[in-house]
Amino acid sequence: MSRISRLPSSVLRAAACTGIAALTLTACGSGSGSGTANAGSGSVKVGLITKTDTNPFFVKMKEGAEKAAKENGVQLVTAAGKFDGDNAGQVTAVENMVASGVKGILITPSDSKAIVPAIQKAKAKGVLVIALDTPTDPESAVDALFATDNLKAGELIGEYAKAAMKGKTAKIAALDLAPGVSVGVQRHNGFLKGFGATDKDVVCAQDTGGDQSKGQTAMENCLQKAPDINVVYTINEPAALGAYTALKAKGREKDVLVVSVDGGCTGTRAVKDGKIAATSQQYPLKMAAEGVKAVATYAKDGKKASGYTDTGVTLITDKAQDGVTSKDTAYGLENCWG
Repeated sequence: MSRISRLPSSVLRAAACTGIAALTLTACGSGSGSGTANAGSGSVKVGLITKTDTNPFFVKMKEGAEKAAKENGVQLVTAAGKFDGDNAGQVTAVENMVASGVKGILITPSDSKAIVPAIQKAKAKGVLVIALDTPTDPESAVDALFATDNLKAGELIGEYAKAAMKGKTAKIAALDLAPGVSVGVQRHNGFLKGFGATDKDVVCAQDTGGDQSKGQTAMENCLQKAPDINVVYTINEPAALGAYTALKAKGREKDVLVVSVDGGCTGTRAVKDGKIAATSQQYPLKMAAEGVKAVATYAKDGKKASGYTDTGVTLITDKAQDGVTSKDTAYGLENCWG
């Protein structure tokens, strides 16, 4: 899914290692921004391609893959886009991994449609391809999908928001991801379904790219367009925190309900602090671990993983609502990432 990215020193080290190449598979060492062969020592190679390598969600996903690679005796090769949406970089990574002889590739697609031709070429070479977190379009383009049920994640926060409003007329703002990205579409539609609303009930919709500063700008724009907004759906917690900043600047942070999806540690603490009312928590480590295990099994006996595996989602809030199943932030902080 689409998450906020930063540029810490690890990215600067990656730039020094890779030059101007989008992504490579050289062993530059742990923490490089491009490809690394940094976990496991078996002859079977497993590739992991994430949207970025700076977002905490994907950092945790990589940790899960590294641990699973060691446990299953396979070698992990990793790569990441320069930014969320870097399809060209992911295509290059797929091609390089196939050339290096990987048995399987785990990928979080930056562009669910545009990555499909590269995936098809990899599969034609006998490589098992599994999508993590974000489905391809069509979903059948990969052999299997290990991911959160993003529609359900959206439904949970929609149901929560509906219950929390206690019959008051809702003026909804939707801070979305970007056009055509399946995760964003599913979460948005799920929220509306859970709330019992349609797009006609959304008084302002803005794309944020899952970025905190863009979330703040989007919220500022929505407050100008519809000052009486009282419910804010956000694609992820960075966007939610941006929205909170804009609301606080207007003195509205206490009377506007903000809900989100992800369950990162920063976001979960924001729920505990009352900045976000509720979030749907997902589990990136589990996605990656299950993916590595599936490739190891394929290498061992030729059995391919197939179909969709739901890696779980939990509504996290400290203000539980009747009829909506949830867990508190103590549970959320025990199971968060980042």
